[in-house]
Amino acid sequence: MTLNRLDKVITKIDTPLYHTIGEAADSIGRPCYAVGGCVRDFFLGRPSKDVDFVTVGSGIELAEVVAKLLGKGTHLTVFRNFGTAQVKRHSVELEFVGARKESYQRNSRKPIVEDGTLEEDLSRRDFTINALALRINREGFGELIDLFNGVADIERGILRTPLDPDITFSDDPLRMMRAVRFATQLQFNIFPETFAAIKRNAERIKIISRERIVDELMKIMKSPRPSIGWQLLLECDLLPIIMPELAAMKGVDTLNGRSHKDNFAHTLEVLDNVSAKSDNVWLRWAALMHDIAKPVTKRWDEKTGWTFHNHNFVGSKMVPRIFRNMRLPQDQKMKYVAKLVELHMRPIALVEEEVTDSAVRRLINDAGDDLEDLMMLCEADITSKNREKVKRLLANFAIVRDKIADLNVRDEIRKLQPPVDGNEIMEIFGIKGSPVIGVIKSTIKNAILDGIIAPNDREAALEIMFRIADENGLKPVVTQSQK
Repeated sequence: MTLNRLDKVITKIDTPLYHTIGEAADSIGRPCYAVGGCVRDFFLGRPSKDVDFVTVGSGIELAEVVAKLLGKGTHLTVFRNFGTAQVKRHSVELEFVGARKESYQRNSRKPIVEDGTLEEDLSRRDFTINALALRINREGFGELIDLFNGVADIERGILRTPLDPDITFSDDPLRMMRAVRFATQLQFNIFPETFAAIKRNAERIKIISRERIVDELMKIMKSPRPSIGWQLLLECDLLPIIMPELAAMKGVDTLNGRSHKDNFAHTLEVLDNVSAKSDNVWLRWAALMHDIAKPVTKRWDEKTGWTFHNHNFVGSKMVPRIFRNMRLPQDQKMKYVAKLVELHMRPIALVEEEVTDSAVRRLINDAGDDLEDLMMLCEADITSKNREKVKRLLANFAIVRDKIADLNVRDEIRKLQPPVDGNEIMEIFGIKGSPVIGVIKSTIKNAILDGIIAPNDREAALEIMFRIADENGLKPVVTQSQK
């Protein structure tokens, strides 16, 4: 590490806030250090609003003094069961804890915590890049404590555990997910010995709650290139445990000299394509799951080769179960992902044939407010190595987009309300319910979507209604003139 680099890091803490914290520590005769992720981020030049501080002694006592010195606008929260305290000042969160050492039991990731030294505290950290400490006291201000060459690992872009990685991951298996997450966020490499330990301990992830695993997965999905994380999860044998449906997509089958694409590799490419254009994490989940049903729908056809018929429909039905198993939201977010998975073949089908008003109207109606997201997903799904094919398909997508814009201007299809609703049909024919009502409504809707009648042509809609009713033996009890 160059002195220049440390000097730049020290400027990050050479502020009134840090000096006040140092003053608070000095007033009660305590050493105090900024530790962990914030120090790592100082070296990486990344912003950090959450700062952790370690002292040898009571972290709560130090936090109380800090809050008093900072004065107005400061909020103190104490967690006595955990021996920690949080001080909030404006948008900055400061966490205080006493140095500690930990031991674990085999069947739990909850540690037995005891008071410890600074060295013991740093050694229990997950990775060397997070085992850094900067002294905040007036004497020795800015002194760097780097017991495990964490700064060198930052410079080399390496993730490595301070102690034996097998013990580190067996004690707290969530650290395996954190290794993958940091590798994705920072685009670092996992040290070979560390990576091998993850593979050896992969089964230990089963003692971690799905909620904690999903927290890490969401951070992976919000990274610039989420594919890095999913590829690592596969390679270190965690993926078959946490999401077997995705792991099943890996591999290529060949029969009679004909192969299909590696659907896992294709999916990651689509995911990165979407991520390059959108920060919408649920659109990214839709990209990850758009072909999730290909392994279960894969069939060999002597004439056409490998097929995946209805994989979009089957995949949409798999989404709720996968979300439930992984403890992902069971709300509109899940429905949004399922919807995009089901519809993701529709625009592709449109670009491979003549684009009719009827087909585009149906797409607009079914996609609703998610149409733009669907189009983004489908364009990302074009991953052929044939550049001319990609160019042709993207050009056809442009035609579809133009058609959509044109139809939206002409009929405002997403705001479409049928000229005759179910209540009116029941009133006219004096019935409270009948399958015929559904037939009438869907026939009118399809006639509008197919361009047979105009969206607001009430007379044409009523004509369809009376025709279908007559065919099914329904007679009106209220005439239009009576109404």
